[in-house]
Order: sequence, then structure tokens, then C-alpha cells
Amino acid sequence: MSDAATAFGTPIDEALLRVGSLDQIARVDRFVDDDGPSRGARRLRVVNGGGLEFDVLPDRGLDIGAASFRGLPLAWLSSTGFTRPDAYDSDGRGWLRSFGGGLVTTCGLNSFGPPTHDEDGVVGMHGPYSNLSARLISTEATTEAVTVVGEVRQTSVFGENLLLRRTITSPVGSSSFTIDDLVTNEAETASPHMVLYHVNLGWPLLDTGSTIDIPAASVEPRDPDAAAGFDERAAVGEPTVGFREQVFVHTAGEEHVARVTNPDRGLRFTLRYSETLPAIFQWKLTATKHFVLGLEPANTPEIQGRAAARERGVLPRLEPGESRSYSIGIEVSTS
Repeated sequence: MSDAATAFGTPIDEALLRVGSLDQIARVDRFVDDDGPSRGARRLRVVNGGGLEFDVLPDRGLDIGAASFRGLPLAWLSSTGFTRPDAYDSDGRGWLRSFGGGLVTTCGLNSFGPPTHDEDGVVGMHGPYSNLSARLISTEATTEAVTVVGEVRQTSVFGENLLLRRTITSPVGSSSFTIDDLVTNEAETASPHMVLYHVNLGWPLLDTGSTIDIPAASVEPRDPDAAAGFDERAAVGEPTVGFREQVFVHTAGEEHVARVTNPDRGLRFTLRYSETLPAIFQWKLTATKHFVLGLEPANTPEIQGRAAARERGVLPRLEPGESRSYSIGIEVSTS
């Protein structure tokens, strides 16, 4: 047991004298949704004894859905909801019909960005990963941490065979969690490998007056819409009808960190990401109903898809049997 572990500010050994079960403090609740487009999908609720709660979605690649800190929502949730895998439309931009938002949506594993048709085949927008079901290995709550472990395989006959093993860990009594991924190519041939972590922040964390800080070695606008908003990229304005999305491409700085601060609520959201993710994209969309900020660490700086990454010479590949690890850490703090 960690000496530093606390539950709501009380040392964990003292807290345990005051409860009948650790479940009163920290646990993993299991659900199966019974209605609507998510009917039959599994959902895990992580409660960590520090005011942080979040949903892990095994039937969406063990991604993170709704999340809150001391009751305050952190993530943007879209109108599609978190659909079952069979709702996935792999053609073109059909991915958007099952993009529920949520705190973390993983894109890949062999392409992200626009739809691609190249020498490695056809792949839809952002790849299939977030519409794949996981095999759960373990869920556990101890006096030190709440942990979820599982595996997701992205594969096809005559195609790629990429296995992602994910470990989600939230220290008991903390306001943080980490996602640690290991991706292994289990095919007999090399595979393109692109991965992006789509972290989606929403109201009330994200609000007028919130500020965005992404220390970077360099930053460029993706297109003319982003160029027009380049000087205001660190500010969040009012919800605006017809606001066009703006995407900025950041080359990671030494810190590999991004922060969003809401001074009116005294709240700060911090995202840390591993050195194996050398780029971070900023998706700013402050339209009505689509009021969202995406912080998106990625393993390649090319945002225009697999074919474009190959053309630029920045397409990552995994040789047979080769593995690559990635990590993101999320923390919420108050002032």
C-alpha cells in the first residue's frame, strides 16, 4: 500500500476504518446498456476515491466516454452517442456517424485523418480502431489504484494484424489517470502504423474565457480556416452559429504537455503524452452544439492521412513481431 494514497483527503488506512468495503471509496462498476444505439454494449465506470469518475468502453476499443471531476463534466459528447460496433460505417467519412466524442477516442491503427485508398488498401476516416470490441483481461480496485486491462485486435484476412494491449490506471484518491498502450504487429508482413489520441474537452470545463496552452517547437495552420484564426488559437470564445473548424499542427516541445485552464471555475486540465507521440493536433470547434476542443497527440505529424504520410516520408511502420508503446496521462487540478 502506498503511503501517499488518500481518499477524499484522508489517508487510505484511516478511511478504511470508516467504511464497510473498499467499494465505498474506489471500484469498477460494470454495465450493459439496454436501449438505443448502444444496446448490448459494455460500459465500465471507474470511481477512484478522489472525485474523478469516468466510463471505459470495452466495445469501443477501451476508449474513455463520459468523465467528470467532483460532478463537473469534462468531455464533449456528440449527438451520435456511443454506438455498438455494428453501427460503424467504414466508407469515406462514415466514421462521423458513430463518433460519440468522449474524453478519449483512439484513431488508427493503420491510418488516421481523411479516408485513404493507397497501396495498402482502402481505409475510412480515422481508421476502424474505435469501433472494435476489446477482450477484457482484468478490472481491479486496490488501496493503491483502480486498473483496467484489455486487448484489442485490428485484423483481417490477407490484411494487417495489429494487437493493442491497453492498461488504464487511476491512483486511488487522485484526480488523474494514465493510458498505457503497447501495439504489436502479429502479421508476417510489415504494416503501416498510425495512431492518434483524440482527447475531446467540452463545457463546462471548456467555456468562454478558457485558455489553451500547448508548448510546442512549432505550430502551423492546417488550412485557410485555421490560418484565419491562428492568432486566436489559444482563446475560447462564445458558441457561434456556423463556426468552421480550425486545426493547428503542433510539433511537440520538450515538455510533451498541453493544458486548458478555466479561470472562472478555478480548474485546469493537463494532458501529458509520451515521446513516441511527436506531434499534437489542436482541433478548435466553437460552433453551437459542436462546442469542443480536441487535443490530439499522434505518432506522425501528417494530418492528411496515410497516403500523404507515405508521400512525405513520415509514415510509421511496424515490422513483423515489432512493438511500439504509447502513453497519455490526464490530470485535473483546482486552484
